[in-house]
Amino acid sequence: MRTVLLGPPGAGKGTQAVKIVEKYNIPHISTGDIFRENIKNGTEFGKKAQEYMNKGELVPDELVIDLATDRLLADDCRNGFLLDGFPRTVYQAEKLDEFLEAHGQKLDTVIDIEVEKEELVTRITGRRVCKACGASFHVVNIPPKKEGICDLCGGELFQRADDTVDAVETRVAEYNEKTKPLVDYYTKAGNVVTIDGALPLDTVFAEIVKALGE
Repeated sequence: MRTVLLGPPGAGKGTQAVKIVEKYNIPHISTGDIFRENIKNGTEFGKKAQEYMNKGELVPDELVIDLATDRLLADDCRNGFLLDGFPRTVYQAEKLDEFLEAHGQKLDTVIDIEVEKEELVTRITGRRVCKACGASFHVVNIPPKKEGICDLCGGELFQRADDTVDAVETRVAEYNEKTKPLVDYYTKAGNVVTIDGALPLDTVFAEIVKALGE
């Protein structure tokens, strides 16, 4: 099962990704994890990525593609994978297709989780994260038992700098400009399934399972 997960920031991709990899026993591959792993292990890819990140620059497409496709060659990807955060542009998608074709493979399903911008803003700006353990809460949807205090470890909850209204709108606009075109790209290939991300979490997952098959 070779799957790509699409959706704007705040759509719930991370939550659904955990459920998907547990049910189907495939690795969850995100660009953030790939970067961190390569930097930690001191690989050539990691050193190059670190150089750009140290300058506050975006890692170029070609390096992102090299990092991601190198990860797909690992043994745990033999029976499939879930890609999250890659591809991020149509160019990256084209290169991924070329890579898979060269290895006698192709994507099976592209899951597109759609949520209106107003809902995304509400979700993200209400998010609170524990400084100590990293657990996430929401002032409305998942409120802590005691305001400002983590239920799990008693740590202090805070709002991340990129969880403000202005930051969220910038991130959503960037997604719509650079990543949203992937929906059209994959629709032409006939393997996109669109899911209403405003539905309850369990309902969203049930729809994803229906799309991927039991």
